[in-house]
Amino acid sequence: MATLPPGDSVTSAAVTRERHGMTTPLSRDRNYRILWSGMFLSEMAAEIAYIAFPLLVLAHGGSAAAVSGVAAVLAGARTLVSLPAGALADRVNRKRVMVLAQSIRTVTMLSIAVTVLLGDCPLWQVLFVAVVEGAAAGIFVPAENAVLPQVVPENQLPQALARNAARPFAALLIGPALAGFTFGLHEVLPFTLNTSVLAVSLVTLAALHLPLRVTELSADEETATAAAPRRGGLGPLLRVRTIRATMAWVVGVNLAFHTLVVLVLIVSGEDSVAPGQMGLMMTCFGAGGLAGALIASRLHAAALSPAVLVIGSTWVFAAVAGAMAYAPRGVPLGILLGVAAMAMPVGSTAVITCQLSAVPDSLRGRLSGLVGIGSELAATAGPVAAGVLSTGTRDGSLSILGASALLVVVAIGVTLNPTLRHLALPRPPIARQPAQS
Repeated sequence: MATLPPGDSVTSAAVTRERHGMTTPLSRDRNYRILWSGMFLSEMAAEIAYIAFPLLVLAHGGSAAAVSGVAAVLAGARTLVSLPAGALADRVNRKRVMVLAQSIRTVTMLSIAVTVLLGDCPLWQVLFVAVVEGAAAGIFVPAENAVLPQVVPENQLPQALARNAARPFAALLIGPALAGFTFGLHEVLPFTLNTSVLAVSLVTLAALHLPLRVTELSADEETATAAAPRRGGLGPLLRVRTIRATMAWVVGVNLAFHTLVVLVLIVSGEDSVAPGQMGLMMTCFGAGGLAGALIASRLHAAALSPAVLVIGSTWVFAAVAGAMAYAPRGVPLGILLGVAAMAMPVGSTAVITCQLSAVPDSLRGRLSGLVGIGSELAATAGPVAAGVLSTGTRDGSLSILGASALLVVVAIGVTLNPTLRHLALPRPPIARQPAQS
């Protein structure tokens, strides 16, 4: 029988409701609304910081290298803590991890706001706060991802994940615009806004009530738990075929996607697309992601097989990427980029649902850390691949076709992989008695 990690709360209302057919709709589920709102505010704060830091460095005479350094520090700190943060989320109370991470982010961002208000803000302080912001955000995310199956019953997990997939796109639409607008009014305002948003997120998450981690194991979970060592490690995760196969999909699709997005920006710049049109293209990208999250929710509600959703969305993505090579530059290309973005939440929601269902609760923090570092490494390699394609071909259309070819390779691999071709949710769990608090 699985044991409870230390520091968990002591109710199992969500599981009880599910067993008795009394599942509360997500729109009326207090805990889910709190979790979604807290994470949305966290992601919006991260988007504000991502734009506000470079603007501040440039406003104080910083070089392009300094701006790149700040961006690299933000991403690098988050990547470095992904795996240890996942292990931490499996060992301690996840709510406390989230609240502590938001507290640290709030205080450090407040220090920047105060320094800017009082006078010049040195680069060393910006870099230090960027390190803390990136690391604290990296600690926060695995705990939030792992806690979702505690908050919603299993039959609502695909719908909840589809709604969660809309958050980063909504934050992308709102956060950068707020950062640019407020910085234009006064350079302290985006950091004041960031501090306020993080503080509201902190207060919101403090009201979260976590259910007990009920000791129910599916057949796959039994295998993973039996193989799990007493302390940490990724071995039990990587021994699960579903995790290995879906991780390959995560890395491959994210690599191709980030390559494609950067190539679109490079090609648009080379063809002298106006900045206003490039802004509209990125708006299409965010809007497409939001629409994809809504579509994913409906497709999961229609009980389509995860295998169909993953394979189908990957081929749609590859086909749209190929069409982008021949699209007129500017808004038409942005519209196709938005269509490509629609495919991402459909596939990722199915993948994450199967990943969470394939491992026991005691490994879900490490699962989130593993997925996070895979995604971050792909996001880092994507711009490099875009640069290689752009330099090697010296033709925008051929470069985009190269990214499309990468997606075709991923789609073929997904189609031929027996685990992904038969991807499905695990069998119903084996009933166990709830562990006592």
